[in-house]
Amino acid sequence: MEHLPVEVIGNILSRLGGARDVVIASATCRKWREAWCKHLHTLSFNSNDWHVYHDLTTSQLEILITQTIFQTTGLQGLLILMDGVDKFSASTVIAWLMYTRETLRRLIYNVRTTPNVNILEICGRQKMEILELSHNSITGVEPNFQRFPCLKSLSLSDVSISALDLNLLLTACPKIETLELINPEIAMSDAQVTVELSIPTLRRVYVEAISMDKFILEADSIECLHLKDCALELFELIGKGTLKHFKIDDVSVIHLDIGDTVDNLEIIDVSNFTIIWPKFYQMISKSSKLTKLRLWDVVFDDEDEIVDLETIAVCFPQLSHLALSYDLRDGVVNYGLQGSSHLENVIVLELGWTIINDLFSHWVEGLLKLCPNLRKLVIHGVVSEAKSHEECQMLANFTSSIVQLMRKYMHVDVQFDYE
Repeated sequence: MEHLPVEVIGNILSRLGGARDVVIASATCRKWREAWCKHLHTLSFNSNDWHVYHDLTTSQLEILITQTIFQTTGLQGLLILMDGVDKFSASTVIAWLMYTRETLRRLIYNVRTTPNVNILEICGRQKMEILELSHNSITGVEPNFQRFPCLKSLSLSDVSISALDLNLLLTACPKIETLELINPEIAMSDAQVTVELSIPTLRRVYVEAISMDKFILEADSIECLHLKDCALELFELIGKGTLKHFKIDDVSVIHLDIGDTVDNLEIIDVSNFTIIWPKFYQMISKSSKLTKLRLWDVVFDDEDEIVDLETIAVCFPQLSHLALSYDLRDGVVNYGLQGSSHLENVIVLELGWTIINDLFSHWVEGLLKLCPNLRKLVIHGVVSEAKSHEECQMLANFTSSIVQLMRKYMHVDVQFDYE
């Protein structure tokens, strides 16, 4: 160990994670102490990593963090996550950021202060590449002064910001590729909450827990879009056909339009969502390059609606991964097995239920026949804690049916995932 260069030791210390572990490890010897002071590039203070953070007073905690940061030089990554801790003094936090800002590439910041600290004013015009802000307030963005020329990833969680300031902030990030908006408080001047963003460099967008009237996103280079737990009247994506991964999870939206961006879609993942199948199918039908389709716990707007697997087989010839959850209404399964076309390229099949019955195993068998080249079958199920005798018998019968069925498909790897 004594032959290790101090630069390598600095890398080792940077990978330890928590500041407490780094300080303890640096006490090993003088060489490790030197590495800590001169070659440490990442430092993390997370209130969930060490219970003592919650036992200290705010003043003691500020002193501890200040002493630790000020013993380093050239920090590139600083993580300060203080959940459940009283508000810090703004002057102290400003001192931390001023000391490190010239070398920082990554800042993950979740600190409540009195008064609010303007992160953009302190860290703008520097070399920041990744910025994650939580429980903060952003007002009066000046894109010419508060500019982030190197920023590639921005995450705003529980942040208060107006639609105008959000636009101005993104304008100040000419190289941004990844955007996360998690439960933001969007301030609007009128009753209708509308967000319109135009960011040509964006490639990945994740939006969670947003409730508003209109969300219009123009992104010419977007590849991945994930909407989760949102309530929207209108969501519109304007792009140039670069979208590859589209995921919706527990979203309520009256009008969904991803326009002409679907030609290169490879993955569509829809769960906990109400579908008007003809409109949805029309929207994705041009996605001839689709390799994965997941429709999980979806509700069909028309109870008599049936998803024709024959149509899926014809329109998505490259499909290799298909995931469907089972829903039985009045003796009719929403996923019809009629037709002669096979899902020739499907090698992974995921099937699930919320309420099991005798027809599920027959449905599984029908789908296996449609997938002649299948290699892996995953069966998901929900098993209630309080099970009646009938439910136990139903599960036993299903298990026996699957065992018998899989004797015909010995080449298929079968997995069960129950919750």
